[in-house]
Amino acid sequence: MSEQNSYFVAVIGAGPSGLFGARELANQGAQVVVFNRDIKPGGLAEYGVYPDKFKMKDGFRKQFRGTLANPNLSYYGNLRVGAEGDLTLADLRALGFQAILVTVGAQGTKWVGLPGENLVGVYHAKNLVYHYNKLPAFTQERFRLGKRCAIIGAGNVMLDIAYFMIHEVKAEEVIAIVRRGPGEVNFTKEEMTRNIAQLDMEAFEAEMKRVLPVLQAINQDPEIGRHKMLDALPKAEPKSGDTRLRFEFLTSPVQMTGENGWLAELEVEDNILVVKDNEVKARGTGHKRTLDVEAVIFAIGDKIDDSFGLPTASNAFAMNPSPRFPIDKTSYEAFDPDAEEPIQDVFVGGWARKASEGLVGYARKDGVNASRAVWQYLQTLQPTVPNLAAVAEKMKSLSKPIITKENIKKLEAVEAAEAKKRGLEEFKFATNEEMLQAMGLNVSASFF
Repeated sequence: MSEQNSYFVAVIGAGPSGLFGARELANQGAQVVVFNRDIKPGGLAEYGVYPDKFKMKDGFRKQFRGTLANPNLSYYGNLRVGAEGDLTLADLRALGFQAILVTVGAQGTKWVGLPGENLVGVYHAKNLVYHYNKLPAFTQERFRLGKRCAIIGAGNVMLDIAYFMIHEVKAEEVIAIVRRGPGEVNFTKEEMTRNIAQLDMEAFEAEMKRVLPVLQAINQDPEIGRHKMLDALPKAEPKSGDTRLRFEFLTSPVQMTGENGWLAELEVEDNILVVKDNEVKARGTGHKRTLDVEAVIFAIGDKIDDSFGLPTASNAFAMNPSPRFPIDKTSYEAFDPDAEEPIQDVFVGGWARKASEGLVGYARKDGVNASRAVWQYLQTLQPTVPNLAAVAEKMKSLSKPIITKENIKKLEAVEAAEAKKRGLEEFKFATNEEMLQAMGLNVSASFF
């Protein structure tokens, strides 16, 4: 363990923002300890990217391995940090950390607050994404998805869910419910190429005709939306089965209804578009109708975990409005609104700072920027002698198996061997118990 003077930083969360931020600090010479809720590092890149995007995930994993190999960086997984966790922020300060970078992502579940959200058949996209990506705790969750599914949203996550419904569930119909018009969809052309072969073109043309008067009312060229929807056609992936994908634009969910606790219908309201402050917004018309569906999945983004222990404001962690160490005019500094002052040693990056903003690349960039704000803050302090031995002893005192870099190497080797044995591109254990046993940390657990 290092006995040299250096800055001592705790990073909470090992997704792209945490790992790339930690790498930045470690490369500067800081001694960094990464604490992770999950056993595996990777976060969004490991459990948010669709399972068949092997090349993308392998690329991230290689970068993460390189990051963990940095001798200035330690890793401890399978523990929670927070007000209700295995460690609190006060515990980290007591261990001598001079700065704390919070990159825990958006772990809260964002709901609209509509009647019927508790019915069987109504789900949040995050739960389903975590389920099919085999994030422990979600792998055992049961979903009633049926043959007709409505997905609320117009981003890449909506298309991932649609892809899952088409290829794995083999639903008869998937309906994307889009609050605004085709010109405001948020997904990328690359993601649409995976789904567009299933698009019901006749229904699409009928929908474009239906919304045309509303688009014309705000002088929006309908070709904008048409291009956003159809430019993926030349590179469309092959059609898979007979699932119909269709879009209902200018439509907002109102409530879910059902019988005996089971979803039966989705009530929606038709919208018009208005331009306010140079932004296109949807406004309800009062005209409502119902759709017969067996599942409704809300792909509307996530929110921060307000039980973490940092002050919140407007569904996000409160950030210093007058940052001492801004990066690109952005504040990464936690703030206490009651005391009206920054929390001196705590910084926030990635989706923890701005929930569900952008893709993995955004989280990476934001984590790096947050680390640069941390580094500026550290320059106002004197380096210390990081007591890594005390941190290791603290980990041993916790009443659970704590995962280290060496454990992760072993787990990766076991999963790679299992994938080869089964003739698969990749293999992932679905539960913590299976992973612990694979690492030799819980020999009493059973694989299956």
